[in-house]
Amino acid sequence: MQFYHRNQDEEVQINLTPLIDVVFLLLIFFMVSTTFDTTSQLKIRLPEASQDETQKPPRKLNLVIDADGNFVLNSRQLVDNRSTTLRAALERALEDRLLPIVIQSDAGSPVQSLVTAMDVITQLGLVQVSIATTRPIE
Repeated sequence: MQFYHRNQDEEVQINLTPLIDVVFLLLIFFMVSTTFDTTSQLKIRLPEASQDETQKPPRKLNLVIDADGNFVLNSRQLVDNRSTTLRAALERALEDRLLPIVIQSDAGSPVQSLVTAMDVITQLGLVQVSIATTRPIE
């Protein structure tokens, strides 16, 4: 049996093209399959409800109430949780009174914060108000 003997002068080469192809395909796969969560920057736990999700309007105001009762309007945290501050922020953000507003209140947030928000919204005459909920885990 004869074995092939290579010369010591020959350089061993590794072809990296298949490796680059595989890494590139994995990168594309993970980029396409990644889901993006745009609901909130704050970690809140929404209350549960058994209703199905409704179709979301394209333009709306998002009012988030965290577990400590702090308000965040369209990804901007308000300086305090007083009703006058919330009213001023809503008046600045309102383009018209028919703009829908979605309240995302943490299930552990103080009830007073939600009542304050609903009171200010009613005083401003907003008519399209909804409260975000999640389905119960079965």
